[in-house]
Amino acid sequence: MKDTKKIKWYALASMGFSTVWGFGNVVNGFVYFNGIQVILSWLIMFALYFIPYALMVGELGSAFKNEGGGVSSWLHETTNAKLAYYAGWTYWACHVTYIASKGSGGLKAASWAIFRNAETYDSFPTLYVQLATLGVLLLGCYIASRGLNPLKRLLTLAGTTTFIMSLLYIVMMFAAPMINPGAEYVQTDFSLKNLVPDFNVAYFIL
Repeated sequence: MKDTKKIKWYALASMGFSTVWGFGNVVNGFVYFNGIQVILSWLIMFALYFIPYALMVGELGSAFKNEGGGVSSWLHETTNAKLAYYAGWTYWACHVTYIASKGSGGLKAASWAIFRNAETYDSFPTLYVQLATLGVLLLGCYIASRGLNPLKRLLTLAGTTTFIMSLLYIVMMFAAPMINPGAEYVQTDFSLKNLVPDFNVAYFIL
């Protein structure tokens, strides 16, 4: 009898790509790394970060599938309690600013959706943006305090929305010429000098 609980490789690859990399980084990389020069940067990042990270998480997650502490549990099982504590604390500390930034990121996305430009959001007084971001953060804390059920529903909604937007991202790419027939394609020079980035200090800081 066929095991229906197994995830197909392409579904797993899509989940890994969306979680670790994401379609947003495709656009951000193109902007920050001077257009098509990002292709080589992607290959380097895939080789040094994405693939090793996905393999390590997959291996440790399957080896300790009954542990609920994630990275700290994995280190506790493979090393000692002190390193597990440091890993858990570091994971928490670096996510404080990350989670706090999600509020302002959501507000900026909402501003784009409503006003369809970046200037309107930038024109808002900083204090009002900070207060609105704090409100979003407190709302998230309140939802989290209600237990797992509200979080599960929220995460299901977020995951479904992300999946739908990923599909629309691809569909719109093919639909763009029909939506705006008068638009012209940007001619891209794929010569070697345009593909190899300038490995200077600014490149590595970005």
